[in-house]
Amino acid sequence: MNKKKVYMGKISYINASPVYYGLDHGLLPPWLKMVPDVPSALNRKIKTGQIQVSPISAAFYAMNHRDLLLLPDLSISCHGRVLSVILASNYPIDDLEGKKVMFSRESASAASFLKMIFNQRKVSPVYEVGSVNNFQRISNSVDAVLVIGDAALTHPWDQVFKYSIDLGQLWYEMTQLPFVFAVWVVRRSFAKKDPVCVKEIHNWLLESKKQGYQHIDKVIEAGKNKLNLDQSLIKEYFDLLYCDLDDQKVKAMEVFFDSLLDQGILDEKPDITFFKP
Repeated sequence: MNKKKVYMGKISYINASPVYYGLDHGLLPPWLKMVPDVPSALNRKIKTGQIQVSPISAAFYAMNHRDLLLLPDLSISCHGRVLSVILASNYPIDDLEGKKVMFSRESASAASFLKMIFNQRKVSPVYEVGSVNNFQRISNSVDAVLVIGDAALTHPWDQVFKYSIDLGQLWYEMTQLPFVFAVWVVRRSFAKKDPVCVKEIHNWLLESKKQGYQHIDKVIEAGKNKLNLDQSLIKEYFDLLYCDLDDQKVKAMEVFFDSLLDQGILDEKPDITFFKP
């Protein structure tokens, strides 16, 4: 019997490559259709039901926790530096009062985190949202820019801005905790309707991730070829990334969500609820 097609989001940056390695190399069943896109687009698609399972920004999970369930042991996280989430700025953070700060359209977690930092420090920049692809032009039009993903790795932000502030490192200095940028989720309505299918997809993802770490040299090589960067930089990047979701990372999410609530970025305290078959 043919299964009905299920649509699953896939982050188009290299940071999720270890999780998708097995699925990209033969594991993907014919009924599971991958939908590659940037995090903010995947956020929208899971909210509207265009996809049933996806990695999304952790902050977006918090904003939509009533409609979503977390899949265990899957995230994109860091313990300190992360390299791919940076605030490139002509001023220190505390001197950005009234200055123009641009956000990429592509992330909810990093943008929420940065707003929280500014709120905590009683700094009120002027926010703009736009494309961050042309780094030369941006450096002439804004005082600081938040860049994430492959764009943060491939452009020399530290050469066109005076400061390059790694948000993973900044969070670690504040909390001594890891930071969870993205989590994998399933729509609650879909999990209720077909828990067996969700369990199967979760098992595929965990096996795919396992194969990714077994073949991490190939993951690094593919990342180097995609971004045309030195292998040593790509290796360092994957050394700094974690794709699990252990108790410490769950605690870090709780601290992050509490901070977002304190700053008025969230309306209510989100429940951190995992899919259980």
